[in-house]
Amino acid sequence: MAATDQQTSDLIMIAYDGTENADRAIDYAGRFLAGRRAVVVTAWETGSHQTARLSSLSGGMQTMVGVSVDTEVDELLRIEASTLNARGVERARACGMEADGRLAEVDSTVWGALVDAADELAVDVLVTGTRGASGLKALLHSSVAEAVLKHCRRPVLVVPARCTANATAATRP
Repeated sequence: MAATDQQTSDLIMIAYDGTENADRAIDYAGRFLAGRRAVVVTAWETGSHQTARLSSLSGGMQTMVGVSVDTEVDELLRIEASTLNARGVERARACGMEADGRLAEVDSTVWGALVDAADELAVDVLVTGTRGASGLKALLHSSVAEAVLKHCRRPVLVVPARCTANATAATRP
């Protein structure tokens, strides 16, 4: 294998949805991967995709939202996702990473959009947080982090919802 085949770009991807758990994932990435280039990726869904997903979750019953969603609504959703993503980029930069942002439009699943983005960007590691759901809630809602971990062909750093910086530091010798 040639030396260039072994080189990496030291590019990390951080999945970001604006939650406290996503913020925690950025903080951990900054703690252990500071100084590297990062792309903060926010998956977003068009209004028509959200309507279709909600309809399937309701057992096929039609939702109150019409199937025909105006393109203006989609643009507002994209702007909202972009604003959210910018917040993640700011946090990543504050944690010592050279960060840029990117939106990944969901065409089937959120986890699929994230895995596809990781492949397109050829990242060295994908960082994600977890929602921390357990019990019945965890059974009813699939975990994006779990699906990313199962389907991604790249290393994945998963930061659990109950993980705290103090707990990690306390376990070190």
